[in-house]
Amino acid sequence: MSNQNEFFVIKAKENGVNVIGLTRGSDTRFHHSEKLDKGEVMIAQFTEHTSAVKIRGKAIIQTSHGTVDTEE
Repeated sequence: MSNQNEFFVIKAKENGVNVIGLTRGSDTRFHHSEKLDKGEVMIAQFTEHTSAVKIRGKAIIQTSHGTVDTEE
């Protein structure tokens, strides 16, 4: 499996956590948005269209590189 297809997990610690996908290319733009409520989990991956993800709110993000808590 290539790094581009690696997945990551986002678990909301509060209602209204925003997960925003950003595009690849010469202009970085928002292309997708999801809203998670407390306890909801989203499994996502980077693709040929998604180069970055912005997470707004209290959440735990798990990747093969480790775990990040947005409150720390």
